[in-house]
Amino acid sequence: MPLTEAQLVDLREALKGLARELPVVLADSSAGARPVELDQTSVGRVSRMDAMQQQKMIEAGRHSARTRLQQVRSALRRVEDAEYGECAGCGEDIGFARLSARPETPFCLACQERRERR
Repeated sequence: MPLTEAQLVDLREALKGLARELPVVLADSSAGARPVELDQTSVGRVSRMDAMQQQKMIEAGRHSARTRLQQVRSALRRVEDAEYGECAGCGEDIGFARLSARPETPFCLACQERRERR
């Protein structure tokens, strides 16, 4: 079922909110992604290993946020081009519930599941 005008307005606002929020998340996490100090005189070996593991988790989160930001920007372009809500895989309408959960998604649930199985 195609999106109603009210649903489209709600989803566009959600996308705009994400477009404002994600750069802040990236900026706030930049300090934690810096290389871990190798000087064991100031940081013990176990603490350094913990710091390195935390750094990897932060970098994974930053990668996810960068990817999501790209998807959000792409979704906003699709809104402007009147293509938003159409699955990039099969061309069918993406359900409002799915778009409410992940407004940036370019795929319906069936196409996303097929992509993830590959």
